[in-house]
Amino acid sequence: MKLYSLSVLYKGDAKVVLLKAAHDVSSFSFFQRSSVQEFMTFTSQLIVERSSKGTRASVKEQDYLCHVYVRNDSLAGVVIADNEYPSRVAFTLLEKVLDEFSKQVDRIDWPVGSPATINYTALEGHLSRYQNPREADPMSKVQAELDETKVILARKQNSCCAIM
Repeated sequence: MKLYSLSVLYKGDAKVVLLKAAHDVSSFSFFQRSSVQEFMTFTSQLIVERSSKGTRASVKEQDYLCHVYVRNDSLAGVVIADNEYPSRVAFTLLEKVLDEFSKQVDRIDWPVGSPATINYTALEGHLSRYQNPREADPMSKVQAELDETKVILARKQNSCCAIM
C-alpha cells in the first residue's frame, strides 16, 4: 500500500487552482520523478474539474487509484494511491486535511492562491503518516487486530479438534 500524492485545490468557475500539494515519488527513478509529479498534478486538476461540488469519487488512472472529494464550498482534495490502499482511509484523510486547511487558510485566498503563496505545512506530515493506514486510522488498526484474533482463534479451534 502506497500513497503518492495529496493535493488541495480550489474548484473555481473558470478553472481549478492548485493550492498546495505533497508528493512521495521516492519509489520512482530519479529521472522519472519530475514527470511523475507533473502527471499527478495534472491528473488531480483534471479530476477536480470533472467532479461536481459536494461529491466523492474514486477514479482509476493507469496503475493508480485517485480519490477525490469536492466540498460544497469549492475546496477539493485529491489522494493518489496504489490500488491496494483502502478507499475509506483515503476519504478520511481528505476530510481531515480539508477541514484543517479551511481553518488555517482564509477563504479569500483560495481563488487566487498558489503553492508558493499558501501557508499550510501539514500536508507532508499527513502524507508520511498515512503511508501505513493501520497506524494512522483507528478503524484500520481495530480491523487488523480483529483479523489477527480471528486467525489465532481458528488455529486454537483446529488444534483442539485435532486432539479430540
